[in-house]
Amino acid sequence: MTTRHRARHASLTFFLAGLLLSAGSGMAKELTPAERTQAETLFNGNCASCHGQDLGGYLAPALNKTRLAGRSPTTLRSMIMTGVFDTLMPPFYGKLSDDQIKLLVNYISTTPKLDPKWTLDDMKRSLKVHVQDESTLPEKPGYAIENMDDLLGVAARGRYGRGAGSKAVFINSANNTKVGEVPTATAAHIIEFNPVNPRWAYVKTDAAELYKVDLYSMKIVREIKTGLNGPALGISRDGRYLMAGSFVPHVAVILDANTLEPLKLFALEGVDPDGKFVTSDSGMITGTPYADVFAIALENAGQVWVIDLKSPDFPVTAIKDVGRHLHDAFLSHGGRKLMVASYDDSIVAAIDLEERKLIKKLPAGCVPHVGGGSVVKVNGKTLGFGTNFGDCDHEVVSVWDLDAMEVVKQVPVSGGTESPAAHPNAPYVAVDIISKDRRARTIQLIDKNTLEVAKTLDVGGHAYFPEYNARGNLLFVSAGYSGDEVVAFDSQTLNRVASFEMESPAGIFSRARAKFMTRGLAPGDL
Repeated sequence: MTTRHRARHASLTFFLAGLLLSAGSGMAKELTPAERTQAETLFNGNCASCHGQDLGGYLAPALNKTRLAGRSPTTLRSMIMTGVFDTLMPPFYGKLSDDQIKLLVNYISTTPKLDPKWTLDDMKRSLKVHVQDESTLPEKPGYAIENMDDLLGVAARGRYGRGAGSKAVFINSANNTKVGEVPTATAAHIIEFNPVNPRWAYVKTDAAELYKVDLYSMKIVREIKTGLNGPALGISRDGRYLMAGSFVPHVAVILDANTLEPLKLFALEGVDPDGKFVTSDSGMITGTPYADVFAIALENAGQVWVIDLKSPDFPVTAIKDVGRHLHDAFLSHGGRKLMVASYDDSIVAAIDLEERKLIKKLPAGCVPHVGGGSVVKVNGKTLGFGTNFGDCDHEVVSVWDLDAMEVVKQVPVSGGTESPAAHPNAPYVAVDIISKDRRARTIQLIDKNTLEVAKTLDVGGHAYFPEYNARGNLLFVSAGYSGDEVVAFDSQTLNRVASFEMESPAGIFSRARAKFMTRGLAPGDL
């Protein structure tokens, strides 16, 4: 797999395997300039949020002349018409005309990978202010809620990755009621909460649209487009700054969290562990309660940059040779230690954010993916849990002693996994199974004390992105594809207690993350 085809939060499950393997006779015709303009508009409006506006792949595979060389136009047309079962690829028959589908096939079959730009000036021009005077907003939530930490935000993708089903949905997990939603132009991907002001949330889409949301009124206050594709988003510990990263183009930007004004653009590039100078997708971005810094992973360059927010020019310290194909990460030890997954090396790299250096590279199973990570305190030890996509002979969840920086165990599970969830009040670390069969309906529960799989829970639809609520009494799971709902389970008995219908729910984000730092750690824990 190429870098773009590795997983981005669940992308291994989105692979259109038939599309990449199909071959046949026939050639696509070259398009006229007018047809090419029409086709580009169709692609950007229907395909780019998953396949990349550069045609280079994103959540789903690349669709360009090189990648599709030798593929049958008839097969490609059929794939677009019918969709792909058990993936997020819906049928476009009825949404697009046959002539439009044929035009798309010709476009992707005759167009090389592109290199579109999105500059600081483009960002500034895209900024929209929906509420000019924020003092007119309500002083308290317009719905009953005891504690704002009880809020859960769900990134609902929508059937086509855009349209009416694309939104951020908010749930009061104390009484299992939906309290609001905000529409997003394209599929919502990540939700960050302001750590010092409970009224603000920030929603980022797969098309790099960024929304500032007032949680009291459930209104979008401001929005800006920070790139063309890319989900990465972080917020500083004081709530003053946001940082957003892109896959297309290879940039990241620091913004004022209040106004969404872009302050500084970073070109993501550097020398990779093999000595090659490359431009890079943006991997994880995280703020930390430990210091006024952002950390960003340069996926292709194998570097982690630590950006100092105390200085107005936001200087960068580059930590090099972290690993090959970095992606996601989690924090521990008060936010001082950063654990970064490196897909191609099968390691998780530990970084000291104070000393700004690599501590150690830990074995992490096959194609490690830590999601938002989970850290628990057990018998005086700080244990970190990381999932593994698999593609190897055995499937495991990796467990590390983060005090001693050593592997404790690799727990056998029933398939590839993506996102671990834990809570100090819940007995289990939950992991989602992403295998391409009935196992994908399940969540496996690892006992925190025995480090063994204690139970397997059938969610009903394709189960992914488990998240405990702030109190730890409920476990929420997205049941996508055939399910189209978010399901809540009692964290002790695992009985199903509630469900919420929505189109293709994906990531679930507890507002308590701003307080807990990493899922599984109580406030005040290391």
